[in-house]
Amino acid sequence: MTTLAGAVDTETPRELRVEFRTDPADYRHWRLNFDGSIATLAMDVEEKGGLVPGYDLKLNSYDLGVDIELYDAVQRLRFEHPEVRTVVVTSGKERIFCAGANIRMLAASPHAWKVNFCKFTNETRNGIEDASANSGQTYVAALNGTASGGGYELALACEHIMLVDDRSSAVSLPELPLLGVLPGTGGLTRVVDKRHVRRDIADYFATKAEGVGGKKAAEWKLVDEVVPRSAWDETVAERASEFAARSSRPVRARGIELTRLDKTRTDDRIDYRHVSASLDRAGGLVEITVRGPQDEPPADVAGIHEQGAAFWTLAVTRELDDLILDLRTNELELGTWVLRTTGDTNRVLAYDRLLLDNADDWLANEIVLYLKRTLKRLDVTSRSLIALIEPGSCFAGSLLELALAADRTFHLAGVFEDIDPDADPATITVDVMNLGPLPMGNGLTRLQTRYYGDAEGLATVEDAAGKPVEAQDAERLGLVTFAPDDIDWNEEVRITLEERAGFSPDALTGLEANYRFPGPETLETKIFGRLSAWQNWIFNRLNASGPDGALRRYGTGMRADFDRKRV
Repeated sequence: MTTLAGAVDTETPRELRVEFRTDPADYRHWRLNFDGSIATLAMDVEEKGGLVPGYDLKLNSYDLGVDIELYDAVQRLRFEHPEVRTVVVTSGKERIFCAGANIRMLAASPHAWKVNFCKFTNETRNGIEDASANSGQTYVAALNGTASGGGYELALACEHIMLVDDRSSAVSLPELPLLGVLPGTGGLTRVVDKRHVRRDIADYFATKAEGVGGKKAAEWKLVDEVVPRSAWDETVAERASEFAARSSRPVRARGIELTRLDKTRTDDRIDYRHVSASLDRAGGLVEITVRGPQDEPPADVAGIHEQGAAFWTLAVTRELDDLILDLRTNELELGTWVLRTTGDTNRVLAYDRLLLDNADDWLANEIVLYLKRTLKRLDVTSRSLIALIEPGSCFAGSLLELALAADRTFHLAGVFEDIDPDADPATITVDVMNLGPLPMGNGLTRLQTRYYGDAEGLATVEDAAGKPVEAQDAERLGLVTFAPDDIDWNEEVRITLEERAGFSPDALTGLEANYRFPGPETLETKIFGRLSAWQNWIFNRLNASGPDGALRRYGTGMRADFDRKRV
């Protein structure tokens, strides 16, 4: 079965499936150019290139297919182009940067499509911010025309925003006045939390469909600078060079190729080299198995570069990332994900330590950062996560994070006497990878989140780092939820999975999202929690999505008919 980047697979007998694998040769909407340490990522959306029929992508408006290409470009810039220190994000069209998410697409899309689209879009923007903050690859938005809605949100993800001063170009968040919704993938949050725009000014700005341009946009901190069109090219190049000069990115490093993932997809299975998923449609669940490394890690950091995309940690992260996106977008009714691992614990820990011992190497750093982002994607996925720790598991270090991300964890006490009485009991191992390099969106590690408010319990677990822990001790330490023996194992797991399938999916989503992020609120938790929840609710309301709602009536010349009750 052959599919293209961001394409919808029409050969499958089931509903249309979105494919997230792509590469620059297949891009329809973005152009990448390189000039030494500076890359230019130009948005040039193909008007007739929508992911599904029914709308035209006019004025550089975008849909999920455009965002899939953007995500791929951001990933390739980090891994394939270590020489790049500044990325200039601009438009390939005259006098328009980006009109935002395509309104016809939004109006026609089912609720779940809109939600997943918003979530994926913001995860990509978080990745842009992560590159600027942690990779020495700074993103500069060069707005050579108006940036509206999601177009301005893309600019907000960049470290520096430049707006052309031509008496017509502006930045705006017009969702409230025009569509009856919000810039719910981060716009409001970034304006006040990141750019520190004053609350009253932000309120005014978000109610003005035409937005703000010129010097006023800079005075209000909506952009960093405005530049006359006559000096535009020269100033953009100057600013890009300034940011490049500050970067810690290596000067003569060689990138690695992100080769196309080897993936087999059928109606009931998804298989990669290190990750597999069995789709149980009758049970409403997916059984995911992540396999540890088959070989010992390379002797040194040079071996990481030599193996490139085949290096186990990078390979398994890419596969898990693609699987999460595939299941999240294409398998909405499979509401429970059962997480298993298999392999050699010591090898997993050895790969972790090789990466962390070489944290000053650009590629080792990028792999850990990518693992962090992928685990965050798992955290914000609206699926119940159940981890099963059994003999042969390798929940240690980086793979222990999967169990720590789960909503509930079962750890078998002893072995399965009727299957393999001579097996070694399953253990889990906390190690250095669990103690800081992989924070959640709340800024805490998953261990810190698990033991939030229990400093003594956290200290005890951290003191046990590097030591394999069997079921009873893991339960006593609070590292797992339950530790049944082989007599009770099947029944307890069965009851949990059947219960989960019987609950309201909407209520479960709210439950899990609330419990997963205790502790401090951050830019990310606001975006994925508070704003996403309110935006999702607004999307469902008749005021936005009803037949007389703002989304449906946009462009018809008729005003929306609002239910005026405030709730």
